[in-house]
Amino acid sequence: MSPGDLVLTGSALTPGTLRAAVDSGSPVKTGPGVREAVIASRDRLDRLLESGRTIYGVNTSMGGFVNYLVPTSQARTLQENLLETVATNVGPDFGAREVRAMMIARLNSLARGMSGLSDENFGIYLEMINRGVVPRIPSKGSLGASGDLGPLGYIALVGIGRWHATVGGRTLPGAEALKVAGIEPMHLDYKEGLALINGTSAMTGLGALVVEDTVSLLRAYEMVSCLSLETLGATRNPFDPRVHRQKPHPDQEGVATRIYDALASSELIRDEARVSAELGSRRGETATAMDQAIEDAYSLRCTPQILGPVWESVRHARDIVGRELNSSNDNPLILAEPVDAFHNGHFHGQYISMAMDHVSIALTTVTNLADRRIDRFLDASSSLILPPFLCAGDAGLRFGFMGGQFMSTSLAAENRSLCVPLSIQTLTCTGDFQDIVSMGLIAARRAQEILGNLYFIVAFELLAGCQAADIRGVEGLSDQSRRVHELVRERVPYLDTDHELTSYLTALADLLRGRGLEAAEASR
Repeated sequence: MSPGDLVLTGSALTPGTLRAAVDSGSPVKTGPGVREAVIASRDRLDRLLESGRTIYGVNTSMGGFVNYLVPTSQARTLQENLLETVATNVGPDFGAREVRAMMIARLNSLARGMSGLSDENFGIYLEMINRGVVPRIPSKGSLGASGDLGPLGYIALVGIGRWHATVGGRTLPGAEALKVAGIEPMHLDYKEGLALINGTSAMTGLGALVVEDTVSLLRAYEMVSCLSLETLGATRNPFDPRVHRQKPHPDQEGVATRIYDALASSELIRDEARVSAELGSRRGETATAMDQAIEDAYSLRCTPQILGPVWESVRHARDIVGRELNSSNDNPLILAEPVDAFHNGHFHGQYISMAMDHVSIALTTVTNLADRRIDRFLDASSSLILPPFLCAGDAGLRFGFMGGQFMSTSLAAENRSLCVPLSIQTLTCTGDFQDIVSMGLIAARRAQEILGNLYFIVAFELLAGCQAADIRGVEGLSDQSRRVHELVRERVPYLDTDHELTSYLTALADLLRGRGLEAAEASR
């Protein structure tokens, strides 16, 4: 194995290592003892069947036909029919990135050796991943109850040579895609179709990408926040770690400390003692309005108190996803101690559904914060130190950043409307057999959609901050913010004429999505 390989053991996969492997295209290997565990699981299942046990999906039908006994002589037909019937999703296909994450998540669960899948079919699944076979998976239609039956069903259908997949840049019928990749199709026996599709791996694979992408954006957003604080003329004192120790939330203190340290070299940030002295020198015998205040607006001063709980929610979701990645989440499970088949509900996606709802709430909270800062940049009555709509010349003839706020306000409203919990939207299904369902994959898709909108909102705040920096004087920026400004200016010029912003915002959203601001963080 090379250092870049992703080694699956069934117990050590993290959202971070999953995302890294997906984005790099690293080969996937199995760790010591994995294939032996897979073989042993199938052997246990064979012995249980020989002993006369009645086992769901082995010698019974499934779902709403759970009360039907099916002879094992018809196992292949039963398993293939199961795949065909669950593959009824609709809508746009998931991208190759998401499909690869789902497949790796599923294989890691199967690697635990509890599912009764044959070693031969396990190996075929592994080769599909490594040889770039990407099944088409329509994105809408999973209940997240018996797991993600439909999405995982499309992968399994390609595995037996049906449906469609992309390989080498071409979308082909499943059998042809396997042939091009040099892979023999699977031949399913009892329980194997069920083992391939019964579980939470689609929502969990997608959820892993969402939480890791969110973590990266939050890191970038702290740097954007520093730039905004400087160019809006905020004070540094509210971020002093000493005061945040008096409200002992670790993530709040962490945000405050990182911002406080980053702003140490700034000449644009205000010092509260200096502001206090200046205001004191103007005090008279009557109430007098000043052009500055001793305290900043909440969207500036309360950044740690807002981003702290965001970080905590996302970290919690990341832990949930990590545990789910390393779980046996299908039914029945074939355990070694004791040797038995356990009928269970591990396929239910409530953990992931609720975690993704929390991520959506966290992302929408960042949306609200960025929206308010954007308004402060553009409203001269709020910024006091910047021209209206960041239009430093020909105001009225030019419109500056006015149009950009149309976009960001619209996306902010959209994110808020999308932030309705999916984890409570259960509807009974399958003859009242699946009578409470998680909607976990929808929750993960929804969080990803909110994140996609947020990239553009943060991109606009970043664009505004850099425009303001040029107006106020880039030389006064902190070391970190100056590097951020340089990265932006490599892609977007200072705008002294009106220009459509779409191309610039797309470039900055791509910078954020590609974790491009990490260079600025590293230079601190």
